[in-house]
Amino acid sequence: MSNAMPAKPTARPNSSAFSCGPCSKHPGWSYSNLKSDTLGRSHRAKIAKDKLKKVIEDSKTLLELPKDYLCGIIGGSDTGALECALWNLLGPRPVDAFAWEAFGKDWVTDTTKQLKPIEARSFVAEYGHLPDFKLANPDHDIVFTWNGTAAGVIVPNGDWISDDRKGLTICDATSSVLGVPMPWNKLDVVTFSWQKVLGGEAMHGMLILSPRAVERIENHKPAWPIPKLFRITKEGKLNKAIFEGEIINTPSMMCVEDVLEAMDWARKNGGQKGMIARTQANFKALSAWIEKTPWIEFLAAEPAARSPLSVTMKLADPTLTKLSKDDQAAFCKKVTSMIEAEGVAYDFNSYRDAPPGFRIWCGATVEADDIQALTTWMDWAYAVCRADVKVAA
Repeated sequence: MSNAMPAKPTARPNSSAFSCGPCSKHPGWSYSNLKSDTLGRSHRAKIAKDKLKKVIEDSKTLLELPKDYLCGIIGGSDTGALECALWNLLGPRPVDAFAWEAFGKDWVTDTTKQLKPIEARSFVAEYGHLPDFKLANPDHDIVFTWNGTAAGVIVPNGDWISDDRKGLTICDATSSVLGVPMPWNKLDVVTFSWQKVLGGEAMHGMLILSPRAVERIENHKPAWPIPKLFRITKEGKLNKAIFEGEIINTPSMMCVEDVLEAMDWARKNGGQKGMIARTQANFKALSAWIEKTPWIEFLAAEPAARSPLSVTMKLADPTLTKLSKDDQAAFCKKVTSMIEAEGVAYDFNSYRDAPPGFRIWCGATVEADDIQALTTWMDWAYAVCRADVKVAA
C-alpha cells in the first residue's frame, strides 16, 4: 500500500441524504411546492377526504395494481400496515415466516410468539443470505419481506410462490415497491410506506389486499381481540370506507400533501418504470465502484439477491477483517463521521444489527452523479483512516 495520502475530493453530491429510511426527497423538492388548503381542516371534511382518496387512487395507478385489488391508508407506517394484516388475517392456516434481517425477524416473532395459538414455522437466514424458499408450503400462509433493507438482500423473483396456493402471501414490501417490479398475482397482501422510494414523510402505511385476502377477512374471525388501530372490519365485513379515504386514525395532512407531490414527480419522471430505471442507474453506478474497489464488497453473497435499493457493503481489506467486530464497526464509524463532518453525505452507516460496513440508498429519489461523488469521498476517508490502523506482525 502506498504511503501517499490521496487528495481530498472536490466534487460533492448535490444532495447529502443517503439514508435507507426515511429516504431522500426527490430532486427539486421544496416546501413551497406543497399545497396548504387542507391544513387545519378536519380529515373528515370533504376537501381532506378527497385528498386521502386521491392518495389511494394515485397509488393504485402508479403501482399498476390489478383493478380488483384494494389499497388503503393505515397508521403506524409500514409496521402498522403489516401488523394490521397479521392480526386480521392469520389463524385459519399454519404460517411459514421467512426472515434474513431485523425487520423480517419482527414478523417471525409475531407469528411464533405473539399471535397464538397459530401453528407457525420460521426460516431465518444470516445477514447476506436468503432462506430456502423451496421450504414454503403452498397450503400455509407465508409472511416475508421482499427487500431486506438492513441486509441489502432482496427476493430475486416470485417464482417460488405457487399459483395454486391455498394460503395467503403477506409481503412487507416497504423498500421495494416502485423500486423493483412486483409480481402482484403472487402477492395477496402487500404493505409499504411513503418514506422509502417516494421519499415521503413517515408514520403512514399503505395496505394492499387481493380479492383472496378480502375473502379471508370476511370469513375468518381472529382468536384474539383486534386493537382499534387495526380494526378494518365492520359487522363482519371489510370496512370498504377505509379504502376510500376514511382512515382509522387522524392523518397528517401535511404528509398527505407531500406524498401527493412526490407521486406527481414520479408520474412526470416515467411512473413506475421510470422509478425502476432510476434505481437501476444508481445501483449500476455504485456497483461499478464496489467491483473495482479492493477494500469493500457486497454483503449479499449471491449477485441475484443483491438489493438495488438498500445497497449494503462489508469490509474486504484482509487486515481490517481480522479485527474484532467492534473494531471493524469503529473503523466504519470513523469513515462515515469524517464524511459527515465535511457535509458530503449523511446516514450511510450499516444498520445497527448488521455486520459492520456501509449501507447506501439507491432508490429513485437519488441521483447517480451523487452516488459517484460519494464514492470518491469514501475512498479518501478509507485511506486516511486505514493509515492509522496498526498492522499486526
